[in-house]
Amino acid sequence: MTDYTIATDTRFKAAASGAGVAMISSMYGVDQYILQYEHEIGSPWKNFDKYVKLSYPFLKADKIKTPTQFMVGESDHNVPAVGSEQMYQALRTIGIPTELIVYPGQFHGISVPSYQVDRFERYIKWFDKYLK
Repeated sequence: MTDYTIATDTRFKAAASGAGVAMISSMYGVDQYILQYEHEIGSPWKNFDKYVKLSYPFLKADKIKTPTQFMVGESDHNVPAVGSEQMYQALRTIGIPTELIVYPGQFHGISVPSYQVDRFERYIKWFDKYLK
């Protein structure tokens, strides 16, 4: 939801996104939601306009002004890292402050205690930087 929010509204001074889906067409066949995609929006080759419409965080990245931190588990099969990586690269390309943290061997939930501590420290540091 963070990716959609920052692509829609520029009022936020900072954001943090975890396990985001910015370009849904690139997730087809990569994440675990094939049945949901098929039932809810159909296949991309038959309903490409719907996929484009749902991909607006990535396709409208040039409208984003919010410094955004992306955190994701390297082995997340629920929402793969590619979504966070795409948004990170888009913001980096257009010059918006951004940071990408990929936790090695982690899935959708970060479970290693030292990574959990790291994640919260990074949140605090990121928001402290942009909210003062």
